[in-house]
Amino acid sequence: MKENAWKTYTAEQLGELESLAERYKAFMDAGKTERECAAEAIRLARAAGYVSLEEVQASGKQLAAGDKVYACGMKKMLALFQIGREPLENGMRILGAHIDSPRLDLKQVPVYEDTEMAYLDTHYYGGVKNYQWVTIPLAIHGVVAKKDGTVVEICIGEKEDDPVVFISDLLIHLAREQMQKKAGEVIEGENLDVLIGSRPLVIEGSEEKKDENKDAVKANILALLKEQYGIEEDDFLSAELEIVPADKARDCGLDRSMIMAYGQDDRVCAYTSLEAQLAVPVQERTTCTLLVDKEEIGSVGATGMQSRFFENTVAELMACAGQYSELGLRRALSRSRMLSSDVSAAYDPLFASCFEKRNSAYFGRGLVFNKYTGSRGKGGSNDANAEYMAAVREMMDKHNVAFQTAELGKIDVGGGGTIAYITALYGMEVIDSGVAVLNMHAPLEVTSKADIYEAYKGYCAFLLEA
Repeated sequence: MKENAWKTYTAEQLGELESLAERYKAFMDAGKTERECAAEAIRLARAAGYVSLEEVQASGKQLAAGDKVYACGMKKMLALFQIGREPLENGMRILGAHIDSPRLDLKQVPVYEDTEMAYLDTHYYGGVKNYQWVTIPLAIHGVVAKKDGTVVEICIGEKEDDPVVFISDLLIHLAREQMQKKAGEVIEGENLDVLIGSRPLVIEGSEEKKDENKDAVKANILALLKEQYGIEEDDFLSAELEIVPADKARDCGLDRSMIMAYGQDDRVCAYTSLEAQLAVPVQERTTCTLLVDKEEIGSVGATGMQSRFFENTVAELMACAGQYSELGLRRALSRSRMLSSDVSAAYDPLFASCFEKRNSAYFGRGLVFNKYTGSRGKGGSNDANAEYMAAVREMMDKHNVAFQTAELGKIDVGGGGTIAYITALYGMEVIDSGVAVLNMHAPLEVTSKADIYEAYKGYCAFLLEA
């Protein structure tokens, strides 16, 4: 078993580790949705000298070594490039991660009243344990697009004086029947409705006028939304609103060795990849960090990895560098190397029966490499070749990066996928890597600060050496 990285750090390294952890927590608080993550990543990239691909195209400038460019897809996915000294067709060095996380989405007709209580009707996104989402403080994040083209940003529940919302649960005194149900049935998906109000709108006037408004609590909520945000009930038809935990990222453990936060799957890899991309100087090969949406539901849609966003963006990049051809694009993709960065399951001694100790990821032992993912016979996985695994080992050792290898639980117990199998379709070499997480897919997940630090170091090493 690998040595615990905490035992190896100098005082200077511990200072770097804590500084990175603070920046990471700030990023997590700023980006609880894929839109917010993309916007925050762009803000950080522009501060580091990156410009948008549209700006480059408008200027007519030809890209050259050292130029820093980003492209954003539908405000939910992002590709950042630092142009290398070699032609793009020689391949890139790519860090890939996803910025969507399990959550509750509002249905298109979400607001209703029942027994003088107003609710938001939801549809869960990604793999969740329904019972984990009840009785905790929740926030509402997202956008409402109006018919006139204006887009209203919504964020309720994050400021100290903001109200929060929640999903109720049955009191223990009445729960004998509920407690006999299987965990997957204790809270049904259709019962993950968010309680948002209980105060009726008071209408002055005749009894006839009062009777006109039977759903007075719902009416009061809609009146508040119109007053504060200028939106009507029909505007929910073109809204993207997400229900997420209202908690901020916080140090965890009496020794402050861990971080507890919502959405660390997979924003812990997204942030450390972004930091590495911004830190590494110009290289021979173009370096790239790719942050995508929809991984939690199969990487589908226009903002998922299965879309042509990345391929099209690389084509535009090559055109701006005066290097585009169809064959050149194919070569650029097939000759690339990639770390598909997604989280791994941290060994939990309280649930030891689900893990195989020799091939599990452990807190404090560094960046995790998964030669393959998938489930039950490696189904749906990318299986990296031995030569590439050896090359990655050499990179990590050269830069003193603590790393470990793992599988996602026992063979017939665990399983999961990443974006690796999709980028592998281009013929590029790709392997899964990431950070070990406890409570994966729960409203609040936990990581080790040491592993976050080693992930950043590992991603820097990859961009420098691959």
